[in-house]
Amino acid sequence: MEIKDILHPDCTLCAVQGNSKKRVLELISQIANQHLLDIDQATILSSLICREKMGSTGIGNGIALPHGRLQDLDKVMAIVVTCEKPIDYDAIDNTPVDIFFAILVPEDKASEHLGTLSAIASTLNNKDTLNRMRHAKTDRELFEALN
Repeated sequence: MEIKDILHPDCTLCAVQGNSKKRVLELISQIANQHLLDIDQATILSSLICREKMGSTGIGNGIALPHGRLQDLDKVMAIVVTCEKPIDYDAIDNTPVDIFFAILVPEDKASEHLGTLSAIASTLNNKDTLNRMRHAKTDRELFEALN
């Protein structure tokens, strides 16, 4: 799996004014809803929030991997958001988060979901990629940093 297989250019949002975990998850669900017309935004947001209640998806180094499973989804979808200023996200290392790489997966494809998370974590482990993401000034630059 490659990032380009799950991330559409207009599913990136660069340097937003996110001030809370909930606000960033709302932005992610709004972006997703523009592509998933058969799934309402509240359902998408609920899926992300339910997963966060199980434990923070903040993996450290200013990165979070929010994710959720959706019943009526056909294929894995990614949304990437960066915040102008890092926000408290209860990350594993207690570091505020400024990079959010969200994925939405079909409810019946749990094994694919784990493989996708692994591939994303590997990509975000690259310091050059993170640097390009953090210095992106446009949504397009953010998308290109990942491809």
